[in-house]
Amino acid sequence: MTDPLPTGATIGILGGGQLGRMLSVAASRLGFRTHIYEPGANPPAAHVAHRVTTAAYDDLAALAAFAASVDVITYEFENIPTAALDVLEASHPIRPNRRALAVSQDRIAEKDFLTGLGLTCAPYAAVNSLDDLHQAIARIGTPAILKTTRLGYDGKGQARLKTPADADAALAAMHGAPAVLEGFIDFSHEVSVIAARGLDGSVACYDPGENVHKDGILSTTTIPARLSPSQRTDAILLAARILNALDYVGVMGVELFVTRAGLIVNEIAPRVHNSGHWTQNGCAVDQFEQHIRAVAGWPLGDGSRHADVVMENLIGDDILRVPAIAREKNAALHLYGKAEARPGRKMGHVNRIVK
Repeated sequence: MTDPLPTGATIGILGGGQLGRMLSVAASRLGFRTHIYEPGANPPAAHVAHRVTTAAYDDLAALAAFAASVDVITYEFENIPTAALDVLEASHPIRPNRRALAVSQDRIAEKDFLTGLGLTCAPYAAVNSLDDLHQAIARIGTPAILKTTRLGYDGKGQARLKTPADADAALAAMHGAPAVLEGFIDFSHEVSVIAARGLDGSVACYDPGENVHKDGILSTTTIPARLSPSQRTDAILLAARILNALDYVGVMGVELFVTRAGLIVNEIAPRVHNSGHWTQNGCAVDQFEQHIRAVAGWPLGDGSRHADVVMENLIGDDILRVPAIAREKNAALHLYGKAEARPGRKMGHVNRIVK
């Protein structure tokens, strides 16, 4: 194990969105500086980070200069090109590691990894042609959902099939990208576990939260989730098994379906997670500080919950409700500093303390 980073060290963050912004705030509380690498101009994280590099992920010179200026590298999103990672890792460790990225960047690789651990996922099959899709439908059945294996998020890159007759339209919606067909799961609700693993192999998990999506985008997370004591234990142990199998360092979000037969893994995200935002007002050490602690080699913090919380995403024109929300008792606003509200765009979130 390497020595923990001293205060004053610089943490490089790939991606300058709201997650990078909140990671930067958490890092500053612990005395660290952050350097953001982001292709887009004036990203949300730029308002709070010590330094920002605005450059593309194929700009090898900019990547090398960025790597030379930091002490460790982490990221706020998964879809980082391999060539960029090659340049960065030559100088400093990337945490979480590249295996976690490789697994999470491809839905089939992710499901193969999870089922290889003995965990249960929805039935799935690779789809690269119309013949593949018909064969997958014959095996899995409908209703089902076709997803691109890469780059899909917040409901993008997905097409639902109510019957086999929807096959042509669903495949056309993939625009030639490799895809995976997933069978529908009869579940009562979705929960997620925000889990962390340190450099020393220690694991800390937050209480599972219950998620509600609208139009494929997370709308609310309620803590605590509706789970029996045994289901809660199973969810936490399951998340810990994934972290240990990947030799993971950092925070991960693990999404699960709750069914009569048990817990089914929907997907994993190797980063701080939208469904973990409640920790900012429900725990002494939130998911962002926990991630910074982990990648810096510090001891993990106590993630015990001291309050029940409902987190609501503010999406698009929800930002117009901010003046009213600001008058609410027990409502904590977290705004991302985005200049323009668009449909489906996350503008901020509010954590409401309910007990």
